Amino acid sequence: MTASTASPAEPTTVKTYLRPIDRDGLLAFAEKGRTNPTSRGTNKVHTVVDGQYRTLSYVGNHAPVVVDEPLHLFGQDTAPAPGEIVLSGLGGCLCVGITAVATYRRIKLTRLEIFLEGDIGNPAAWGAGGAVKEPKDMGFQAIRVKVLVEGDATREELDDIVRQANMFSPVANTLRNPIPFDIALA
Repeated sequence: MTASTASPAEPTTVKTYLRPIDRDGLLAFAEKGRTNPTSRGTNKVHTVVDGQYRTLSYVGNHAPVVVDEPLHLFGQDTAPAPGEIVLSGLGGCLCVGITAVATYRRIKLTRLEIFLEGDIGNPAAWGAGGAVKEPKDMGFQAIRVKVLVEGDATREELDDIVRQANMFSPVANTLRNPIPFDIALA
């Protein structure tokens, strides 16, 4: 066959799914929650100041999570700021929830990205001589989250998965709801 008589190759579509989680394990975990709905675990972190505002937070056997402040807030700008780490935790938790709900519903995801913004200020200067503020007026005053998710489902199904994950996100609910909070000298 000559080049002029060869038929063009048929186009092919390759779909790559995100690495899945263990659905059977997820279902067993859900059953455990149904049989003991008051169960709780405890997250533990040990944070050490490295100098200026730079800190190292140790979690299990992982490399430390580094937190710093930007230069305009007297940090070294070597790592994300504390509020950015909070948003990172929220993004991670929402991704876990979206993945779990999609897995439960047997929907395979091909893409999942979350974009987070939070409006935060520090006119109180951490209580070191700044503006006198009430606790409710400090911290994040608004958080916006945009989810980019694709998979073998309709837009409506994906939207419902995101709503479900948001409703049951432990970190989102921690940010939405007041919780008992105790700080004392060690």
